[in-house]
Formats: sequence, structure tokens, C-alpha cells
Amino acid sequence: MGSTMKVATFNVNSIRARMDIILDWLNKESPDVLCVQETKVVDDDFPLQPFLDINYNVVFRGEKKYNGVAVISKKPLEGVSFGFGADEMYGTRLMSGTIDNILIVNTYIPQGNDPSSDKFREKLDWFQRLYDYFDQNFSPDSPLLWLGDFNVAPDPIDVHDPEKLLGHVGYHPDEHAALQRLKEWGFVDVFRMYQPAPEQYTFWDYRIPNGVNRNIGWRIDHVWATAPLAKKSVNARIDIEPRLKERPSDHTPIMAEFRL
Repeated sequence: MGSTMKVATFNVNSIRARMDIILDWLNKESPDVLCVQETKVVDDDFPLQPFLDINYNVVFRGEKKYNGVAVISKKPLEGVSFGFGADEMYGTRLMSGTIDNILIVNTYIPQGNDPSSDKFREKLDWFQRLYDYFDQNFSPDSPLLWLGDFNVAPDPIDVHDPEKLLGHVGYHPDEHAALQRLKEWGFVDVFRMYQPAPEQYTFWDYRIPNGVNRNIGWRIDHVWATAPLAKKSVNARIDIEPRLKERPSDHTPIMAEFRL
């Protein structure tokens, strides 16, 4: 019998504001790896000790009020790198490392603001850069996990109103093409292997009144894997419970398990 590895991703929208929710969730679900985005804290102020107290390792890179990524894991993350290549550009949006010979890439992809904006073009450039990063450094024939807030809902079933939202940021044909190109490089959307039903989301906008209970959401957080690893998956799901708590993030965790 091989071991199992449970991995998850969670955009926490300020790690310090969500500590109780995160710690409760770690204690309840006991994932081997939790990738976190939008920590929104400089490294000197990162709340490390509470994770060490429950026997988790943490590697992180952050900045004030924006961005920030971390990997919280039972086993230490090895061979850690931040950002794209030697210059560590976007180091608070992308980090990678290895656990049990599985490469883990944690991304917080830019939101893009508006399709007519420079930020949207930057988002598309980011996807191109990410494609090159995978293509130049890794192989789709090796076990590779790509998790995080992709800020794109790939398919009509991943948004609450696909007709109305088509062309908006997060559900735009240019984003779909960029994400599809990455998928064709060699990724499998592990969640959809096990959860084909619509109306399963990871993000509900704070600004929509009663949006969670009305399920006016988006699936923009993802667990993708190369084919050799996807074949070892055994399930995947979204846990809506953290989004229902007091003072929640606007996202909720999505997770998958693999039998190694």
C-alpha cells in the first residue's frame, strides 16, 4: 500500500485576518500540503509560530497589503524557488518546491482588472511567461502539481451566469485560450475528474448580497496535475465551510488526494 497525499489551495485574503479559520481547517482536514495566496504581509510579520505549534512547516514570500504566497506542509518543502527564474520577478505571486519527489507550483495569477486595461494585457503576458516557465523547466511526463488562484473560470459550468459574464475579466476568451494552452502542455484539471456537476465554486464576491447562500460564485482556484500524477488521484472536492464562517476570505479551499 502506498501513502496518500492530500493537497489543497486557499486564497486567504490576508493570512493574519484568517488565522483562526486556517488553523481550524488544518486541524480538521490535516492536509499534507496547503498552498496559500494573498497573504498580504511582509516576511518579518508573517505569523509563523501558530503553524509550527501544530507541526507544520511554512515557506513564504510576501509584501504589504498585496499578493504574497506560502506553502504550509507537514514535510519540509525542498529546493524552494520564488518567481520566474533568477531575477525572482513576481516572487510574491509564484513559488515552487518539492515534496516526496513531486514538484509543487503555487501561483497567484494577476486578476487583470478589466479587459480594456493594461493590467489585463499584463495578465495575458503572465500566462505566457508561466507557459515558458513550465516548458523550459519541467516535463509533462514528470509528477507536477500546479495549484493556486488562477483568476480564471475555465468553463461555462465554472461561473454562475456564463452568458452574461462572457467577456468579463476572469471569464474572457483570451484568458480561456491562455489557460487552454497550458492545459495542452500537459495538465489535467483534477477537480473535474471527480466533480462533473455545475455550480461548484471557490469564490463568491463580498459585494454581492447573500452571494454564498444564493451561490453566485466562480471556480477560479484550481488543483491541476500532469498526467502521471493525475492518474494517481483518488478524489477532489471544494470545502465551502470556511467561506461560511465569520469574517471569511472571499475564497474557500479546493483540494485533491493522491495515492502515491
